[in-house]
Amino acid sequence: MTSLAFTQVDAFADAPFTGNPAAVMPLDAWLDDAVLQAIAAENNLSETAFTVPTPDDPEADYALRWFTPTVEVKLCGHATLASGHVLMADAMIRFRTRHSGILTVTRDGDGYTLSLPAWDMAAKALPDLAAGLGGKPIEAHWREGGYSLFLFPDAAVVRALTPDFAALKRHGDVMLIATAPGEDSDIVSRVFVPGGGVDEDPVTGSAHSLLVPFWAARLGKAQLSAYQASARGGRLGCALANDRVILTGRCRTVIEGRFFL
Repeated sequence: MTSLAFTQVDAFADAPFTGNPAAVMPLDAWLDDAVLQAIAAENNLSETAFTVPTPDDPEADYALRWFTPTVEVKLCGHATLASGHVLMADAMIRFRTRHSGILTVTRDGDGYTLSLPAWDMAAKALPDLAAGLGGKPIEAHWREGGYSLFLFPDAAVVRALTPDFAALKRHGDVMLIATAPGEDSDIVSRVFVPGGGVDEDPVTGSAHSLLVPFWAARLGKAQLSAYQASARGGRLGCALANDRVILTGRCRTVIEGRFFL
């Protein structure tokens, strides 16, 4: 029997039971992909993060991968923040990822800053996804790789959405971001990935790689406040810095234990 340490962290959270929970499992070497996927399915959280030290890599301290209960994902913000919270020994930690380059987490008072890529989108009619999402979006946008964004007139409409998850799941691993101007923040959003094993994600760092450039252009400012209006809810400080999105948030450790294989 093999025993592996793991930590469960509420990320983008000011207190336990808020933000987005992620499992962080530091490894000495990669396990088979099927085992990583099975562990993530057992954890049954939005993402489980796996890390491996990279002592010979001058640009990164660890390699990092993320799995939902059903698929490996190309970018995950909250589980990167959680991994930094668990592993950081100094003021900054650097992660090499397979699809999103180098990601960094830096101490910021009693919280952290997270640097992600800034991603643009193109306007595109997405009638089937819009129908499954519900409501009446006034704009739709798409980024290759399975990212969609729908603009709604106000936060109340975003909060009231009741997506048809069965219908959306048939479109595969697509992230659907519903957004509107915020009430007590610049941005309000909700994020759904039913084809990736997560009907609604509580707080989604990767979605803000798209949301921040989208709203910075519309609002004419680079510093933004964001609220993700899931049942758990989460607040993020956001900034657009050239080709990077900088997010700020706190983390709370809620579980420490051993995983037995």
